[in-house]
Amino acid sequence: MVHLKISHGRKYQIATVILLAFLIVGGSSCYYDNEEELYPNVTQCDTTNISYQTTLVPLMKTYCNACHNASAPSAAIATDNYQGLRTIALNGKLYGSIAHLSGYSPMPKGGNKLSTCDIQKVKIWINAGAPEN
Repeated sequence: MVHLKISHGRKYQIATVILLAFLIVGGSSCYYDNEEELYPNVTQCDTTNISYQTTLVPLMKTYCNACHNASAPSAAIATDNYQGLRTIALNGKLYGSIAHLSGYSPMPKGGNKLSTCDIQKVKIWINAGAPEN
């Protein structure tokens, strides 16, 4: 059996190195989490400049007009023209349907619900009085 003799000064140096290593490793792993840095919102919802032409027309074309057009309006609803869209916007059917509210037929029928951002844009347009802008 081999016995190593370590001097008192050497024990102090080893203990100091171990303590410093512990503080460096332990101290560097503790930090205040910043939610914005940890989970950046990759997709921002731009709700500025909401208009019929630039916001609603493209949304309706993508999600609604295939079934709700003036030439063959499903449920007598046409979303491919301003007057038809304005009517359902102001009577609550447009928002109720795309937001999947109770008492409304969820739209798009058989498809996924619109994004929260798109629904918010429609709501902003409706709240502004559904202008033809």
